[in-house]
Amino acid sequence: MMRSPYAASARRFFSDTAARLSGPPHLTRAAVAIGFSLAISGGVAVAQKMDKGSADHIKAATSAVDANFVKANTSTSKDWPTIGLDYAETRFSKLNQINTGNVKNLGLKWTYNLESVRGIEATPLVVDGIMYVSASWSVVHAIDARTGKRIWSYDPGVNREIGYKGCCDVVNRGVALYKGKIFVGAYDGRLVAIDAVTGKKIWEKDTVIDHSHSYTITGAPRVVKGKVLIGNGGAEYGARGYLTAYDAETGEQAWRWFVVPGDPSKPFEDESMEKAAKTWDPSGKWWVNGGGGTPWDTMTYDPDLNLVYIGTGNGSPWNRNLRSPAGGDNLYLASLVALNADTGKYVWHYQETPGDNWDYTSTQPMILADIKVDGRPRKVILHAPKNGFFFVIDRTNGKFISAKNFVDVNWATGFDADGRPMEVTAARSPDQSFDSIPGPFGAHNWHPMSYNPQTGLVYLPAHGVPLNLTGEKTLTQNAAAPFKFGATTGWNVGFTLNAAPPKNLPFGRLIAWDPVKQKEAWHQEYVAPWNGGTLTTAGNLVFQGTADARFIAYNATTGEKLWETPTGTGAVAAASTYLIDGVQYVSIAVGWGGVFGITQHVADKEAPGTVYTFAVGAKAPLPEFTKYQLGNLLAGVKYDPKDVPEGTALYVEACATCHGVPGVDKGGNVKNLGYVSTETIANLKDMVFKGPFTDKGMPDFTGKLTEADVVKIQAFIQGTADAVRPKPAEPDKKADAAPQK
Repeated sequence: MMRSPYAASARRFFSDTAARLSGPPHLTRAAVAIGFSLAISGGVAVAQKMDKGSADHIKAATSAVDANFVKANTSTSKDWPTIGLDYAETRFSKLNQINTGNVKNLGLKWTYNLESVRGIEATPLVVDGIMYVSASWSVVHAIDARTGKRIWSYDPGVNREIGYKGCCDVVNRGVALYKGKIFVGAYDGRLVAIDAVTGKKIWEKDTVIDHSHSYTITGAPRVVKGKVLIGNGGAEYGARGYLTAYDAETGEQAWRWFVVPGDPSKPFEDESMEKAAKTWDPSGKWWVNGGGGTPWDTMTYDPDLNLVYIGTGNGSPWNRNLRSPAGGDNLYLASLVALNADTGKYVWHYQETPGDNWDYTSTQPMILADIKVDGRPRKVILHAPKNGFFFVIDRTNGKFISAKNFVDVNWATGFDADGRPMEVTAARSPDQSFDSIPGPFGAHNWHPMSYNPQTGLVYLPAHGVPLNLTGEKTLTQNAAAPFKFGATTGWNVGFTLNAAPPKNLPFGRLIAWDPVKQKEAWHQEYVAPWNGGTLTTAGNLVFQGTADARFIAYNATTGEKLWETPTGTGAVAAASTYLIDGVQYVSIAVGWGGVFGITQHVADKEAPGTVYTFAVGAKAPLPEFTKYQLGNLLAGVKYDPKDVPEGTALYVEACATCHGVPGVDKGGNVKNLGYVSTETIANLKDMVFKGPFTDKGMPDFTGKLTEADVVKIQAFIQGTADAVRPKPAEPDKKADAAPQK
């Protein structure tokens, strides 16, 4: 995704300034369920006899977590053992101790400092009062949820200088827990197994097959039948997507499935890749640019069907005219794919955006549900990907049931009976600039949605971030070119930013969506895009954090706001809820960031990444929040106006992805360069070449930029600040001419 959320505005300011200043299983089921419950309750009983929070207690509690545990917990929701609560990832808790009648009495129980100033996107796992949550840079924290005190933290040691190798902040969306081990995907592509008691590393595996491409991991692993599943990101940088399963005990690879085909001159890995290759045009040599499809987030599992479902990513580059000039669906981009959980063998797929051209990933969280369609029960997948349509798909065979847009879209008018989009021709025009609605930020991104079977509604964080695009004519992998967005740090998307402002406006919205009727039941509007994931409960509640630093509870049926509390910083992750010693708690990890939050700030306060835990009647004081200080607009850096045009292009290539538009954007969890000190910009070469901020994620531009380039970038930064600086009011000549008394 693009990092600058108001890219069109950015380009407009770039262009205007230049002109002005330069001239993504023979027992009955009831018996089996009873057996599961007895086994788990026995393990819990052992744990309950121990001192809570002791090493023996943690070992007993976490070692009990396996498939039987997850299935049994699904009927009670006592704990939160997996990232989406259950295998279906409904994020629906059957707990109702907190409900519409008493949620107004929620109070703070404790807070925990995650010691992070970057994005926090993980949902806390909790088993018998032991919490595990990840923060930015893939750092994992174990917390005693009874007290909020740290048990341990584990830092996988990701080199901070490679922060630029991920499109969308140095985030991590959570961990997996299985038989006494915590599994985390490190930002640099490693999968790490950690002892749940001690926080010590047990094993690690490098999941990256080609280090010449910028692969990252930001999604949470899942454990299925003793195998740890993990995908990857990097399609903006020219990566080929794949999903890998590793043995949870040893770390040995069990299987791997590639999303898109590789070089057709070499043998295909399996039949699915041979089939996929027929939908790509080899003249585009897509394999050089990786092809994309990286499955960087969503995974679910149906134990009865023994199927793993994944959502796949966007094309690499985004622009199909460049990666597959003759067209084609480009399988298996932007698809839901079912794989055999034992072997990883392809079973079926449904492609939500054939021939993806707009960064319309299908990696957004999916939910498995059993609903009635036309009066008949169906096993379905509920999915709202970036392309703006809400899909209901039969999860037994991948057959299309229905799709309806949940926000305005302009790339398709709908889907036909066969499940094909009815596209708007202009949206693919290679020569025409167009407002992409939704844009690359998507109508729904990674922020988890939830499904409440009692209301029959899905609670969906939706948003819109305007963007105007024009396709590039040619693309050379990793070659810098004027106005090629992020080129210096490896971006290869095949679109340029435009000076023309988009006509649509940004928005943030919580939508309660009826998947049977395929229509909205209610919605809440927010002041900005990029609001958090949702949690829904049997207490008829929906919880959501917001970009403007609030945590809110709504009536799940009506949408009425019932309670809110400040969080000090924007909340983008989803909450979890659980019981400890018979009391229901709600926890959310907050920390502003992600692709939108890098360059934009919405809240009027700021605070470090923090876990907040609430209970009815709790009365702990909120931590102190700091007022967000934008700073003074940059002034006083000497520059030659003739350097602004080249400086503009260089800034778009090297700086805009993280820093936004100088003096125009407010800065997010990365500073806007229009609001830093004069000394910083005057000595910019000392910042970009082996500078002091590499330990915070800034790349070293040695070999990528020259000192002469830096001088021109300085000119653009100061020149833009000067151009947007409010002009002093002109004197009132009539008042001056009035006679003095």
